[in-house]
Amino acid sequence: MIALSDNKPKVSLCTLGCKVNQYESQAIAEDFERLGFSLSSFDEKCDVYVINTCTVTGESDKKSRQMIRRARKIGGDDAIVIAIGCFTQAQKDDIAKITELDAAFGNADKSRVAQFACDALKRQGKTDFCNNICDISEICEYDQMSITHSERTRAFVKIVDGCENKCTYCIIPSVRGRIRSRAPGDVIKELSVLADAGYKEVVLTGIETAAYGKDLCGCSLAQLLIAADKVKGIERIRLGSLEPTVIKDELVCALASMKHAVPHFHLSLQSGSDSVLRGMKRKYNTKQFFDVLTKLKQHIPDVTFTTDIIVGFPGESEEDFLETCDFVKKCAFLYVHIFPYSKRKGTPAADFPDQLTETVKKERAAKLKEVMLDTRNEVLKGFDGKDTTVIFEEKNAEGFFAGHTPHYIEVFLSQETDRDLSSEMHHCKLHYREDERGNGYMVCDII
Repeated sequence: MIALSDNKPKVSLCTLGCKVNQYESQAIAEDFERLGFSLSSFDEKCDVYVINTCTVTGESDKKSRQMIRRARKIGGDDAIVIAIGCFTQAQKDDIAKITELDAAFGNADKSRVAQFACDALKRQGKTDFCNNICDISEICEYDQMSITHSERTRAFVKIVDGCENKCTYCIIPSVRGRIRSRAPGDVIKELSVLADAGYKEVVLTGIETAAYGKDLCGCSLAQLLIAADKVKGIERIRLGSLEPTVIKDELVCALASMKHAVPHFHLSLQSGSDSVLRGMKRKYNTKQFFDVLTKLKQHIPDVTFTTDIIVGFPGESEEDFLETCDFVKKCAFLYVHIFPYSKRKGTPAADFPDQLTETVKKERAAKLKEVMLDTRNEVLKGFDGKDTTVIFEEKNAEGFFAGHTPHYIEVFLSQETDRDLSSEMHHCKLHYREDERGNGYMVCDII
């Protein structure tokens, strides 16, 4: 094992799951750097491996276990392997049974991970498994984490943790705990740091982004957005996934008045069938959801929407599924993230009757994807010939620079270039194209 007095110890972080995990991993990576570590690839032999896990589906659990085993295999017996996050929180009583692990943290103390690893290296020897996972339901304070840079063109900024919804299919509230909002001053300070570092686009995110401020006195999400809009240097402010029922007049008016709010929103739908929505215990029906879309369209020109949908929920009939397909067409989503229902132990839906087969789930996911692609084509056609801004990110496999518009439309530069356009924002004209399968995409020319 390499001592801290020798060459810089190496640490590698593997991040699974959501944008919140991506943010937290970046904050932890910066903690390691401040303690004298160098960041390395997960495929390299390192002194410390940190796996930031996910548990949203059964496949997520499987992937978390695989990466833990992989870290031990690559790092060998002397490496310190630490798992953190939602999977470990869900498995807090049994996590010690994963013999490849040296330590585990849940979702309350991630800010202590780097110092723990540093201290473990100084001890120069293996110790017993260390379980640092507390009861998340008792945590009332926001775990202070911050970043100064990001590996991506856009920077994710976590503003709230926890979720208090009671959706029957979801395990996340039990592993993330109650709503805990970040102090508005801390959010604005971090945005200023990121703006000074050259980031033009930020994504304000959380486990339930729209819940921001519920536990604070005197600051709502709308008020935070108004303050964020004044941060010099930030050109685009994007929001993470929003629960539709929070789209009230105050928030819509704030978004419409902002100079830098993007005209794109990810509104979590989950099903286009009212019967299924009731079974999921969502807080809205399809009419209420569509009314939210209509309200945003009335105040924000050319606004686009993306969403999540679960297919194959227990008891979902063929009629329910077809209602979802029709509703996707009606809403004209730019993109739909489609998930076959995954049974999660400890959730009410896991014990519901009429569980559907994996075959039916996969078939419905494939059918809904076809509907989504057709709808997406029509949305993209509406932007053909329009002028907009594009923040370029990286080259695709064919060597063309790719980026996104404010509407979250992915575009590709129409011509190859030797110039590095990464993180640059340019005014562009958009052109609609279709591939050999008839799937639409956008190319652009810099104006």
